[in-house]
Amino acid sequence: QVRLVESGGGLVQPGGSLRLSCMALGITFRIYDMVWFRRAPGKQLEWVASITDSNERTYADFAKDRFVISRDNVKDTLFLQLNMVEPEDTAVYKCYANLSDTQSFWGQGVQVTVSS
Repeated sequence: QVRLVESGGGLVQPGGSLRLSCMALGITFRIYDMVWFRRAPGKQLEWVASITDSNERTYADFAKDRFVISRDNVKDTLFLQLNMVEPEDTAVYKCYANLSDTQSFWGQGVQVTVSS
């Protein structure tokens, strides 16, 4: 059974940092392209960052100077380091594993709340 299990969310103050994790179970993690999305309250799903199986990274404009996506293919885990967070970063963050149209999977999501 395939599962993507996110963790690391919570409440953080503006300007603070947080690291999200997404552990992959049941897939050959190293061959998948991995993506972070987020959904803020009342808004549509929004792409945050991607990392390919060969470690190429791309970021949304709002993320490129503050967030870092990385992966550990030994631990089958995807990470998202959030730095200098703002209230606008409050959202449910979800990881996504993509290999093909028929082999893609979503995590359940983890809440990040930025508030003082």
